[in-house]
Amino acid sequence: MARGLTPAPSIFAGAALADIDWAQPWFAPWQRPGAQVAQDALRTHNLAQALNAQQLENPGSGVEFVAQSELAPKQAYEDFIFQQGRVPTRDGLHDFFNGLCWHRFPRAKRRLNALQAAQIAQQGVGATRGPVRDALTLFDENAVLLQLPDALWQTLQARDWRSLCVAQRGLWTQVHIVLFGHALLEKLVTPYASITGHVYRIAADVDAHDDAALDAWLSADLQPEKLATKPFEPLPVLGVPGWWPANEAPDFYDNAQVFRPKNRGAIL
Repeated sequence: MARGLTPAPSIFAGAALADIDWAQPWFAPWQRPGAQVAQDALRTHNLAQALNAQQLENPGSGVEFVAQSELAPKQAYEDFIFQQGRVPTRDGLHDFFNGLCWHRFPRAKRRLNALQAAQIAQQGVGATRGPVRDALTLFDENAVLLQLPDALWQTLQARDWRSLCVAQRGLWTQVHIVLFGHALLEKLVTPYASITGHVYRIAADVDAHDDAALDAWLSADLQPEKLATKPFEPLPVLGVPGWWPANEAPDFYDNAQVFRPKNRGAIL
C-alpha cells in the first residue's frame, strides 16, 4: 500500500497535526481519540508513542506502533505488520490517520493486512500488484463507507451528480458515511474540491452507527473475489450535502472536471 506524502521539513515532522480542524464534519467522528493522540504527539514529538499510549487506555487494535526505522529495508511493510504485529509509523498526518483507523476498526485493518500478506506470499513484491492488492490498497487508502437507500446508490452508480446531490438531497438524511481511507483523511486537512474517495457500500442490515458492528461486518465482507471486481464508486467528498458551504449552490455540481459523467469516470 502507498505510504503517503513526505512531510515538509520542520522541527517536528508531525507539526501539521496541529492543523486538523476537528469541527469539520469529516473529522468529527475521529476526534475521540484523535485530538488527544495529536496533542500527545505534538508534546512528545513521537507519534508511535502517542498511539501506543492511547491503546493502553482503550485496548483493541492488538498491534504496537513502532518507529519507521524498525522496518528492514527489503521487507514489505504489510508483511512486517503481519509477521510481527507491529506497525512502522512515521511522524506525520498520513500515519496518524492510519493509526487512528487501527484503533477504530481493528478487525477490518487486520483483515486488510492478512489479505495483503497472503497476496505477497503468493505473488511476491513486483512492479505490479495485481487486481486484489490494487483493490486492497485503494480501500485502505481511500475508502468511503456508505450506507444509503437504493435510489441514491443507483444514482451514484450512474454518476448523475445533480440528481444525487440536488434533486435527491433530502434522501441524504438517510445516509451514514464513514471515511475509512487514511490518505483521504490526510488530504482533507487542507480541503479542495477535487478530493475524491471510493465508495464501498455498507449492507442495509448492518448497524453502521455501531463501530464494532461495522468493523465485524467489514472483516467478513472483505473477500478477495469481491475486491478483485473493484466494487467501488467515486465520490468527490466535498459534494456530500451539508459538508461544504459551496455545495449549497446547485451549480457546484456542474464542474465536470470534478463531478465526472459516467463515460469519463474511471476507478483508478
